[in-house]
Amino acid sequence: MSAFEITRDGSVAHLRLSRPEASNALDLTFWRDFGPALKALDATGEIRALVISGEGRNFCAGMDISVFSGGAILQTDTPADRQAFHQAARDLQDTLSWIERVRFPVIAAVQGACVGAGLDLVSACDLRLAAEGAYFRIEEINIGMMADVGSLQRLPHILPEAVVRELAYLGTSLTADRAERLGFVNAVLPDADALLAAALEMAKAVAAKAPLAISGSKAAIAYARDHTVAEGLEWAAVMQGSIWNTADVLAAIQARMTRTPAEFASLSPHAGVGIGEG
Repeated sequence: MSAFEITRDGSVAHLRLSRPEASNALDLTFWRDFGPALKALDATGEIRALVISGEGRNFCAGMDISVFSGGAILQTDTPADRQAFHQAARDLQDTLSWIERVRFPVIAAVQGACVGAGLDLVSACDLRLAAEGAYFRIEEINIGMMADVGSLQRLPHILPEAVVRELAYLGTSLTADRAERLGFVNAVLPDADALLAAALEMAKAVAAKAPLAISGSKAAIAYARDHTVAEGLEWAAVMQGSIWNTADVLAAIQARMTRTPAEFASLSPHAGVGIGEG
């Protein structure tokens, strides 16, 4: 049984976590299929925005216990065990990093609980919306371990450091309202239906922009996060020269003048040769 379902409406894709009976905990099927699924969407060149949502009451309850079945991933008794543990952690990290690697923005629509690996997932997204009553939590500290799949690395670039430390040390919940005030979520909606509608509407608005400019902007923001301002400026100058498209600029100007939707070419497809599956 699949851990998620993907549908498309034109250039907007929707990935819905589909294990509501388990609060969409991320099982082995998810970790196996998620990276290749995002890679496949990106390879078409046709997708301009992706919404990730979850069925049922909760967005994601974190890592499913089945991931640890057999206990092999938990063994660190020997050097070989520790090397295998390290590689397993890297594989999990790489899976969620596909959210940052794809050329289109990814929008998380969160209702109910978003904890543990669920928070790792949404921390990698470009935009986040939440329903009233939603909450975020670094659950790992409550079960005796350090979070290691992305929250502690990405959250300090999104939230104030003191808040990240609070979540990481105390294991308390960040409510949707507080998350909005702190800039972690872009908006709070009254319920799950309004949440999904708003996320899809946002995705359609992104999809109406020039895909090359959007993909370049996403890449520039990611690069700036991990580099100095001077390095980011130089990188942006090189990137702009690489993706500048006069046809897109003229189409956007014409659309503004005539108050009609602009028509932009899709991104070029790619085969992904030499790129790991994550």
